[in-house]
Amino acid sequence: MTIKPGDRLPDATLLKMGPEGPQPRSMEDLVKGKKVVIFAVPGAFTPTCHNAHVPSFMRNMQTFADKGVNQVICISVNDPFVMQAWSQATGAAAAGVEMLADASGRFTRAIGMDFDLAPAGLHGRSLRYAMLVEDGEVKILHVEEDAGQCSVSAGEALLEAMN
Repeated sequence: MTIKPGDRLPDATLLKMGPEGPQPRSMEDLVKGKKVVIFAVPGAFTPTCHNAHVPSFMRNMQTFADKGVNQVICISVNDPFVMQAWSQATGAAAAGVEMLADASGRFTRAIGMDFDLAPAGLHGRSLRYAMLVEDGEVKILHVEEDAGQCSVSAGEALLEAMN
């Protein structure tokens, strides 16, 4: 089943690098009682993700905050070590974007956003999407038809939909 507006996010455990190694982050705790933007990418360091998608959220952090968003989260089916390195390379964490690993792909599969792109070596990855979630309920969901594009899932497109 693919998640849609009006659905509640399933709980899942994502990972973030902490001072002592990978730290679990519960999706339920991340969204409970909050207004959260979640966007997902097919892979850390891949060209569209690195050069377009993450920067589109970084440059709009203040505008999201002005609209009452408590947190902006990036999810990728990668390990937490890669997500930490990518966060440092992009400056995402310094900008306020929380970079989380869905290392097993369990959350991505649970919301029906998994796909394979074998020619690029991407297996069990996440479709490119952006969503607005309020207290665990999906309010807005934008999914790219082409994983190599970043238009409807860009930070600016989600902000426009929030008006």
